[in-house]
Amino acid sequence: MASTLDDASFRKLSDECLARHTRWLAEFDPDELDFREGDGVLTLEFADGGRFVLNRQAATRQMWYAAGARAWHYDWDAEKRVWVDDRDGHELGGNVQKTVAEKLGAPPRG
Repeated sequence: MASTLDDASFRKLSDECLARHTRWLAEFDPDELDFREGDGVLTLEFADGGRFVLNRQAATRQMWYAAGARAWHYDWDAEKRVWVDDRDGHELGGNVQKTVAEKLGAPPRG
């Protein structure tokens, strides 16, 4: 699905997405899950050395998320006002919560 977002709208929406996930991650114990954010990339760092990455892809106007050996590409759904997977339509936020919970062996935090 080709994005209909212009550059300014994409930048605003992707910045909001990264900021929302940064606020959520700040609630974790840094010994359990730490993170770094900068230049459109949010890196989640786990105590075992594992890393997940959420980042903006300006060329495709998508958000990309990689967790372990899996990766997803998300398009902005203006009607739902969320980032949705370009294959099966699941929401980015729910997937981040689910994959982090699985990695930590704990119930999802929302």
